[in-house]
Amino acid sequence: MFFRDVIGQEEIKQRLILEVNEGRIPHAQLICGPEGVGKMPLAIAYARYISCTNRGETDACGTCPSCVKFNKLVHPDVHFVFPIVKSAKGKREVCDDYIADWRPFVLNNPYFNLNHWLNEMDAENSQALIYAKESDEIMKKLSLKSSEGGFKITIVWLPEKMHPVCANKLLKLLEEPPEKTIFLLVSEAPEMILPTILSRTQRMNVRRIDENNIDRVLQTKYGIQPADSLSIAHLANGNFIKALETIHLNEENQLFFDLFVSLMRLSYQRKIREMKMWSEQVAVMGRERQKNFLGYCQRMIRENFIYNLHQRDLIYMTINEQNFASRFAPFVNERNVMGIMDELSEAQLHIEQNVNAKMVFFDFSLKMIVLLKQ
Repeated sequence: MFFRDVIGQEEIKQRLILEVNEGRIPHAQLICGPEGVGKMPLAIAYARYISCTNRGETDACGTCPSCVKFNKLVHPDVHFVFPIVKSAKGKREVCDDYIADWRPFVLNNPYFNLNHWLNEMDAENSQALIYAKESDEIMKKLSLKSSEGGFKITIVWLPEKMHPVCANKLLKLLEEPPEKTIFLLVSEAPEMILPTILSRTQRMNVRRIDENNIDRVLQTKYGIQPADSLSIAHLANGNFIKALETIHLNEENQLFFDLFVSLMRLSYQRKIREMKMWSEQVAVMGRERQKNFLGYCQRMIRENFIYNLHQRDLIYMTINEQNFASRFAPFVNERNVMGIMDELSEAQLHIEQNVNAKMVFFDFSLKMIVLLKQ
């Protein structure tokens, strides 16, 4: 992954390149922003540029020994930390146990999210974490001398998923960093990270990708026709992962849409027995998928509320979603929109706390009966 492979984000690229060339690289950077904007590709391209022994003005050379190792993500001075699922069967407890899966996964899909990684790990119903034991691994790696005489770089993907023990040990490392070490924390929810860690990092906010940049990549790399690429780029709303999912007609999004439509209809018709069956259907999905579904529901409620304003440039829905919104949107209004969003947030919190999923979803569906009538 080079800077040239990162979609858009020219201003941030220039800032990172300038930091390296002027010799003022912060020992800890927090790269944060919404999903699908290229935070991980930026972090890897930055690490490559720092490590490159023959760097150019705008990118790494691609041919020096360091760059050759980066082509396979096997540079001995670059370490990855990411959420994993403990596996008693395979005795997988730290990130290095998954590194053989992680490297090709990142190389083949530089724009990915947690759900994609969970599928790669066959996580099923488990929730991914950066476990306490990982902190010992980080300290052990950073206590060793640099293999190539340069910086030792640790890229932490989703630091908000760190176990409190791991987070506190990382804090100590950030307070007294070993010589020539760099931490790159790639986050989508910085508000969930320890405030003491945040205060010791230099924050860099990555904005959503410009529509024109997504449109260009869809045409040049994926061969999408201009009319379609413009529509997909607008629908993606700066999220390249969403653009890719739209191209591939993502099955999960279709499932979420069908479940959402079914719930709204059953709740409006007060079909309690069918609502209970609906809750049981959603309850068998893994917890991460349940959280993703509730996130999808929040987006659909928000989009349907905006649909009533008749501002087409503010609407980010597929054709199917818009067809449903043309009939459903009037039921989402000023009287109930905040109530529905609050109930969805509460359901999401309960799922994260491992509350019985059948109870959570059936309770939410019952509340929708009242809310849709307001």
